Amino acid sequence: MVRWRSSAGLPEDLDTLRAHVEELLARAARPLAGVGVAVPATLDAAGRVTAWPTRPSWVGLDLSEVLRDLFPGSEVSWADDGDLAAVAEAHAAGHSDLVYVGVGTGIGGGIVLGGRPVPGTRRGSCELGHLIVDRDGELCDCGRRGCVQAEASGPATLRRAAAARGAEVTFEELRAGYADGADWAVTAVEHSCAALAAALVGAGELVHPSATVVGGGFAAGIEGFVAEVARQAAMLARPGHPVAPVLPARLGGGSSLHGALLAARGLPNP
Repeated sequence: MVRWRSSAGLPEDLDTLRAHVEELLARAARPLAGVGVAVPATLDAAGRVTAWPTRPSWVGLDLSEVLRDLFPGSEVSWADDGDLAAVAEAHAAGHSDLVYVGVGTGIGGGIVLGGRPVPGTRRGSCELGHLIVDRDGELCDCGRRGCVQAEASGPATLRRAAAARGAEVTFEELRAGYADGADWAVTAVEHSCAALAAALVGAGELVHPSATVVGGGFAAGIEGFVAEVARQAAMLARPGHPVAPVLPARLGGGSSLHGALLAARGLPNP
């Protein structure tokens, strides 16, 4: 695993990435026929970075060219990490129609219909994290208020817990506090789960999936988190229209990496 310094700029990031890839290629027993890349940034159809709030120096970079230079002679496929996670979870669960949301430092997500990602890996990603669930909600890093990412991501939940507790809260403290039923932890987690439920039920009204899946390291690390999302979603059902089952991710926090492997082998792409 490679970690970039939070304060690093594009040149340092690329040097770090290049060194990591060179080490990987040196360990490979044979040339790589295919490479799959799960991308957290927003790219245009040509593979140029158009937005990445946590790495703004990457905006304007032709990532597709960088990847081709890093892996000469290999077939390189890239897609949004949420879209790839959705495809991987659908593949693992045997569902042809599925909505996926991943809860971590941000909120990723994807939709699979008929076994294929929607809208498709070259038509823009499925930005479930930027569905607005509260017009008067918290400020998102995209500049809008009330995106599900601003309301339900790991950092957003920890900030809410700290405000309720009156002191900083680590992830381990939140996990323990929620398990113990501490008011400050329960309030913070239930708010996030309610926001996620609203987003998932809203997406379900559009595409009617056979299941919705909640993944990501933050969600996987808090026992009962997915069950609470399911409970909140069930409360939003309307007569004659039950919500799709809300299930935990089968691949845990590694859904997007499994999706990248599928991409390397030939991701379905309408």
